Amino acid sequence: MIGRFKYDNEIFYGEIKDNRVVVARDLYNDTFLLSELQILPPVQPTKIICIGLNYKDHARELGMDIPDEPVFFLKPVTALISSLGKIVYPEVSHQVDYEGELAVLIGKRCKNISRNDAGSVIMGYTCFNDVTARDLQKKDVQWTRSKSFDTFAPMGPYIADPELDVSDLAIKTRVNGQLRQDSRTSDMIFDVPYLIEFISTIMTLEWGDVISTGTPAGVGELFVGDEVEVEIENLGLLKNTVVGRD
Repeated sequence: MIGRFKYDNEIFYGEIKDNRVVVARDLYNDTFLLSELQILPPVQPTKIICIGLNYKDHARELGMDIPDEPVFFLKPVTALISSLGKIVYPEVSHQVDYEGELAVLIGKRCKNISRNDAGSVIMGYTCFNDVTARDLQKKDVQWTRSKSFDTFAPMGPYIADPELDVSDLAIKTRVNGQLRQDSRTSDMIFDVPYLIEFISTIMTLEWGDVISTGTPAGVGELFVGDEVEVEIENLGLLKNTVVGRD
C-alpha cells in the first residue's frame, strides 16, 4: 500500500509497512511512524467522476431497471477529505446519506482508452464514500448541489496495487459499528475496464483523477456524531465522523 502524507510542511508519498511509512529519497530512505504523520487523500485529482446505479442489488432495492449505459456525475475536488477527516453536516440539508464505493485512481493522462488497455492507465484503487444530501437530491433536477458540499468526498486511506483483481471483492459500510452495506464488486453492472472506456471517450482523464464506481444496496442516513466506515477487501478501511457546522 502507498499513502500520501504530511509531516510539518512537507507532503510526500510513502510505502506503508505495518505501523511505519518508508519514504524513498534520492540517496536514502526516511522512515516515520504512521502515528507521526497526517494522512491526506491519496491523490489530488482534477475531477471526481461518480457512477450512479451500478449495482444490481441497489437497482432492485430502488425498484429501478438496469441501465443500458453508465450514468455519471461529477463532484468538485473541494469535497475531498481523507480517512479520519470530518464530514460536515450542512445546515441546509435534513437528510445526509452514506454511499460506500470502490474508487479507481487514474495514473496517466489518457483519452479514448479501450477496455482491453484500461489496466495500463490505472494507478491503483481505494475506498470512497459518496456522501449525499438526499433531500436536496430529490428536490433538484440534477444532482450537483446534493453531492458537492465540502467534505462530501471522503477517500482513502491508501492506494492499493493496480494489479489487484477488483472484480469480486467484499465491500461493506458500517455506521457506529453496525453493518449497513454488505455486497461484492462482482455485483457491478458495468465493470472497471468498461467504465474507463466509456468515460475516456467523453473526456480526457488526467493523472490523479478519480472514478468512483457506484454503491451497492443498503444506502442510509447519517447523523451528527456518527462514525462511518467503508471497508473493501484488500484495500483497507476508510473511517470518518460526522460533525455539525460550527
